[in-house]
Amino acid sequence: MSADKINLLVVGNGGREHALVWKLAQSPLVNHIYVAPGNGGTNGLKNVTTVPIGSSPSDFPALVELAVSKDVKLVIPGPEQPLVDGITSYFTKVGIPVFGPSASAARMEGSKTFSKDFMKKYNIPTADYQNFTSYDEAKKYIESTDKKLVIKASGIAAGKGVLIPTNKQEAFDAIKEIMIDRNFGSAGDEVVIEEFLEGDELSILCISDGYSYVDLPPAQDHKRIGDGDEGLNTGGMGAYSPAPIGTPKMLEQIRSTILKPTVDGMRKEGYPMVGCLFVGIMISPTGVPKVLEYNVRFGDPETQTVLPLLKTDLLELMVAAVEHRLDCVDFEIYNDKSSATVVMSAGGYPEAYNKGDEITVSTPLPEDSYIFHAGTKDVDGKVVTAGGRVIAATAIADTLEEAVKKAYIGVDHVSFKGKYNRKDIAHRAFRDSASGSKSNKISITYENAGVSVDAGNELVQNIKKCVKSTARPGANSEIGGFGGLFDLKAAGYNDIDETLIVAATDGVGTKLMIAQLLNIHDTVGIDLVAMNVNDLVVQGAEPLMFLDYFATGKLDINVAADFVKGVADGCKLSGCALVGGETSEMPGMYPEGHYDTNGTAVGAVMKSDILPKTEAMSEGDVLLGIASNGIHSNGYSLVRKIIETTEFEYTDAAPWKPSSTIGKEFLIPTRIYVKQLLPTVKQKLILGLANITGGGLVENVPRALPDHLSAVIDCNTWEVPEVFKWLGKTGGVPVKDILKTLNLGIGMVAIVKPENVEQVTKNLEAEGEVIYNIGKLVTKKSDMAGCVVDNYEGMY
Repeated sequence: MSADKINLLVVGNGGREHALVWKLAQSPLVNHIYVAPGNGGTNGLKNVTTVPIGSSPSDFPALVELAVSKDVKLVIPGPEQPLVDGITSYFTKVGIPVFGPSASAARMEGSKTFSKDFMKKYNIPTADYQNFTSYDEAKKYIESTDKKLVIKASGIAAGKGVLIPTNKQEAFDAIKEIMIDRNFGSAGDEVVIEEFLEGDELSILCISDGYSYVDLPPAQDHKRIGDGDEGLNTGGMGAYSPAPIGTPKMLEQIRSTILKPTVDGMRKEGYPMVGCLFVGIMISPTGVPKVLEYNVRFGDPETQTVLPLLKTDLLELMVAAVEHRLDCVDFEIYNDKSSATVVMSAGGYPEAYNKGDEITVSTPLPEDSYIFHAGTKDVDGKVVTAGGRVIAATAIADTLEEAVKKAYIGVDHVSFKGKYNRKDIAHRAFRDSASGSKSNKISITYENAGVSVDAGNELVQNIKKCVKSTARPGANSEIGGFGGLFDLKAAGYNDIDETLIVAATDGVGTKLMIAQLLNIHDTVGIDLVAMNVNDLVVQGAEPLMFLDYFATGKLDINVAADFVKGVADGCKLSGCALVGGETSEMPGMYPEGHYDTNGTAVGAVMKSDILPKTEAMSEGDVLLGIASNGIHSNGYSLVRKIIETTEFEYTDAAPWKPSSTIGKEFLIPTRIYVKQLLPTVKQKLILGLANITGGGLVENVPRALPDHLSAVIDCNTWEVPEVFKWLGKTGGVPVKDILKTLNLGIGMVAIVKPENVEQVTKNLEAEGEVIYNIGKLVTKKSDMAGCVVDNYEGMY
C-alpha cells in the first residue's frame, strides 16, 4: 500500500463506528473517510463524508462501486453481520483490502456452536457445553442436569441472545423463547446450553494479521440495563479500561492459553483471523480465564473506551494487519491513563422505546472527554434519536475514578427526552475486595489480591534520585533498608550531653482530596514536610531527618513518585535528609485513586536554645507575624464544604486571581520557615514561636505563652489576603469562626523583646519573609483568653 495519504471506507452506523472514524481521522495517513451509512456524530467530522448506503448483502455491490469510484484503499466493516454475510469477498475481488475476517473466519462469531467446537479442538478453556437443534432434546438435557446453565442462541442476536435462567422452569422458557417463539429469528435455529461460569468478566480486543497480534487494554462491559447489574440484557450500557482484574500476569495467561491458540488455530484451519478479534472472558474464582464467546470485530462500547488509550496510529496498525506485517509496528498505549464510557439510552430500552427526539450536546466538554453517537441521525439539520442505545460519553484521566467522574460530567452535557443511563459504571472496580466468601477470591497471588510487590520495588528505584538529593552531613542518603540512620556528631552536635532529640509527626488532612481530584500530587509532599518541620523549629530545633508514610488502595507509581518528589523538595527547603519511609498498598482500605499520608521529622536542639523561653517573657513583648503564602494545610474541611455547597468548581478561575484556578490556589504548598528562622533563634533573639496550624491564631499563639500572659492581636496591622476574604464571604463564615480555623495570612508568629524587633525584622526580611508587627503580650486577667483578636470587624 502506498505511503501517500489514502481514502478509507468505514461500514456501519453505531457508536463503535463513530469511535473508529474519530480515531482514524487523527492519522496523518488519512486523506478522506467515507462512512456508510454513518450517524449524527460521524456526519460532522472533518474530512469525513457519510453516504446513504446500508450494510446488508444487497448493499455490498453499491459499497464496492463507491469504493472504486472514490479510490478507497482500505475498507473497515464495523458490525458483525456484514462480516458474517461475506462483505470481505466483495472487496477482495476488486483488489481492495478489508480490515476484517472472511466469512469463514466470521463463523467464530456467527455460530456459537462452531466456536465452541473450535475451542474444544484446540484445548482453549471454556465452559462445558452441549449443542442442540431439537427443542425436545434440549429440554431433555435441561431435565437431566442440576447445573446452573446459560442458554445461547447460536447465531447473531445483537448481543441479546444470551439467557441466564435461575431455575429449570426459566430454562424451559428460555429454549422456548429461542427455538419455538423465534424471538431471535434464525439465530435460534440452534442453541448452545453451557454451564454457568461465575467470576469477573473481561473484554479483550486484539488486532491480528493472521500470524501475530497485539491486544488493547483490558476492558469490562456492563450488559444489564439497571444499576447493580440488574434487569434485562442490553448491547452494553458502559465500560471502563483498564479493568483492575486484568493484571499483567493474568494478561500473560490469557495470551498464552487463549489468544495465541486461537490465532494459530484459525490459521491452521484455513481461515486466518485478519482484523479485530474480540474475546469475552470470564475469570473464574480460582483465577482461570475461560472464553465466554468470540467476536470478530471491535466491541461496543469497548471500542469507545479503549481507543482513546491507544497511542499508536490506528490506521498504521490496520494497514500492517491486512499486509500481514503487524510485528513490524511499534505498539504503544497510554499505560498511565484510564478510560470510562457511559451509554445513554432511550427510555424503555431494551424493550419499546421512542425515536425521533431531538438531541442537544452543550460544550465545551471537560478536557479529554468525548461524545460518541450511536443510535442518532440527522433530520432537517437536527440530530435526533434513532435507536435504543443513543449516545455515549467517554473520558480519560490519570485515575479510573477521575475518568468515571469526567464521563458522567459528559453525560450531563447531553439532553434528549427520556434519556436513561446507569449511575454505577465501573462499580466492580471500586467495590470492597473483601467479599466475605473464600470461594469468590479470584486468585491466591498477592498481586491478584490487589498488592503489587514489583510496583513497590519499581517505585523505590524511581525515587532514589530524589532521596539522594536531600543528603546532608550525618544522614544515610540510601533507601531500601529497614530504617534510616543519622550521626549527630557528623551534623555538628558534638556535646551529646547537651543535645536533645525532638520529633514531630503529622499529616496533610483533607487537602489531599483536592490534590487527588485535580491529579496534582507533588505539592502535598511539601505540605507534609512543612507540617512537621515547622513544628520542630518552634521548639528551636534543627530538622535533621524525615520519614514519610504513603498508603493507597492501589499503587500508582507515577502518583507516588510525584508525591515523594514533593517530600524531597520539602526536605531540601528545610535542610533535612529524607532517610526512609513506607509505601503501603491496601486494597479495600482505600478506594483506587485515593491515598493518605503521614510524616515524621526528627531534629536536634541544644538545651540552651530550647523554645519557648516562657520564663523570659513579660508584658510588652512584641508579636511579629510572618506572612503565609496561602491556606497552608489546615481548615480544608471548611474550605471543601464552601466549594461543595456553592456553584463553584475547583477548575474555575480563582475570583481573587483570575490567571489561576481555585484548585491550584488551594494547593499552594505550606510555607516552610526553618532556614529563615534558625539563625535568628541561635542568636537568642526570639523568645518563642507559634506555628499557625489548626485552630488559627486564636488557639496556636497561646501554646507558646506562659499561663500569666495573653496575646493581643490587632487585625488592622496586616492586610488579610483576598483568598481568605473570598472564602469567608462566599461561605458566609462568621469571622470568629474563621479566626479559629484558617491562618488569615499569618503563617508563623515570633515573640520578641521590643529592643530586638528591628534586628529580627531585618534578619527575616533578608531571608525573603514579609513581617508584620501584629500585637503584644499583656498580663492575663482572670477571665481573659490566651489570645485576644481585635479590630476584625469588616474583614470581609
